[in-house]
Amino acid sequence: MPVQFRREVVTSEILHPAQDFQPVRCEVEVRWDPLTGHSSRIVKGVKLLPASSFDLAAFARQTQENCVFCPGRFEQSTPRWPSAVHPDGRIKRGQAVVFPNIVTYSKYSSVAIYSADLHFLPLEQMTARLVADNLHAQVEFVSAVMRYDNEAQWVSINANHMLPSGSSLFHPHTQGAVDRFPTTFQRLLSEVTEEQFQVYLATEKQRRERYIGRVAGIEWLASFAPVGFHELRAFIPGISCPVQLSADQVEGLGQGVAAALNLYADLGFQSFNAALYGAPPTLSGYMLNLRLVARSNLQPLYRSDATYYERLHWQAMVDTSPEELTASARERFGTAG
Repeated sequence: MPVQFRREVVTSEILHPAQDFQPVRCEVEVRWDPLTGHSSRIVKGVKLLPASSFDLAAFARQTQENCVFCPGRFEQSTPRWPSAVHPDGRIKRGQAVVFPNIVTYSKYSSVAIYSADLHFLPLEQMTARLVADNLHAQVEFVSAVMRYDNEAQWVSINANHMLPSGSSLFHPHTQGAVDRFPTTFQRLLSEVTEEQFQVYLATEKQRRERYIGRVAGIEWLASFAPVGFHELRAFIPGISCPVQLSADQVEGLGQGVAAALNLYADLGFQSFNAALYGAPPTLSGYMLNLRLVARSNLQPLYRSDATYYERLHWQAMVDTSPEELTASARERFGTAG
């Protein structure tokens, strides 16, 4: 399948009540992803995710009282792995701690808190050190599981940050998954050829419309056809699975993710989802890649950004073009100019 950057603007006409019912031209842009073929829509003239004045710090204090991830509780309230999987039961790196997810979402599920002491972690305070230590710990979990069970080859490292993203707990954390079967998106991405990955990146770098830059050997760009609001993507050439990441690559990924989350804070968001899509280490030509999207802000009556379009049509409806996002991202990543 060739790599195509397909986009079409769909137009119509309505008699607008704010314009004395005079004819007004309306348009929406439809885009198709060059790698997987999924489509998305970019609407104009409307703000779908408004800023919020909700007091997150006060809500953090309220939820901290019974938080099982906070000091004095998580040692007794969180599971451990059997010694056959990991001799320590839990994995620690810096302030990060990884342990089994008490809810089984995959054959091997993990939770990694950035720190027991950080019950409230606004995105402007997310640092490269916090992210990298969390990722280091998750990679150690993945490595331990894959040594224990060589049939579990499909790995992802993910995040639901804040309640609107789908998190059931306020305390910031990431989640790992190692399974014998791919998720839908892992399967779609695994069908992309090495040539398609290379042509896609080369074209984005040449056009520079959405290319943010190279940070520690990792390529960052805004998604041509986003699956969510303000989607950023990272590609790591030569790597198929997180278990293959070097220590320097984990550090570089932490640096880039922290910059992306600081950008979301600049844009007025405090909730996000992330997915690092791994494939079996033996899958030749696959390129390990990351996707980040901003989510609705928490407030008493907030609008969910997951509508029938997203949930039932698998098509995102966003209000900002990737090209607009790129300019802001380059400033935050230090790659402008």
